Amino acid sequence: MFDPITPSTNANGQVDFTFDDKNVSAASGTTIAAALLAADQIWFRETPTSGQQRGPFCMMGACYDCLVQIDGVSVQACMTPVTEGLQVNRVPFSLPKEGKRS
Repeated sequence: MFDPITPSTNANGQVDFTFDDKNVSAASGTTIAAALLAADQIWFRETPTSGQQRGPFCMMGACYDCLVQIDGVSVQACMTPVTEGLQVNRVPFSLPKEGKRS
């Protein structure tokens, strides 16, 4: 009735994807957040109000500090597993017209 989830992997059990056009490899079943942290990527986005860098905090989907974009859609990296060929990007940052808030 139910099919098991079997992630696509290459011959060595790794999943290859990109983050901001840089190649990253991760073990099958790993979340995007865990894979990026293991690849020494410690920040994933900047806040829209101050431009401060943010990375994973809770790793359980409660805080939204790990937002990334996949195909133009923002997702929580800590809740999204990597898949072969995935193209992940930082969420685009833009300040309000009046500049940074104090």
